Amino acid sequence: MTHLRTEPRLADPDALYALLMEAHRGLDDAASRRLDAKLVLILANHIGDAEVLREAIALATQGRNSGA
Repeated sequence: MTHLRTEPRLADPDALYALLMEAHRGLDDAASRRLDAKLVLILANHIGDAEVLREAIALATQGRNSGA
C-alpha cells in the first residue's frame, strides 16, 4: 500500500505557484474553479491510487471550518 507523501519534494515551489497563478490570470471565479477541478482530476488520474487520494482528501479537509 502506498501512502501520501507530504514532505517537500518540489525543487522550485515558488515557480510552480507562479505557474498556477498565471494559469488563472483573466479567469472569472467559475472558470477558475473549473480549471482547479480539471487539474485535480488530471492529477488524481496520474496518482491512480484510491487510498493515497483518500489520504489527500482527508488532509485537505482537516480544519476546513476554521478557514485553514
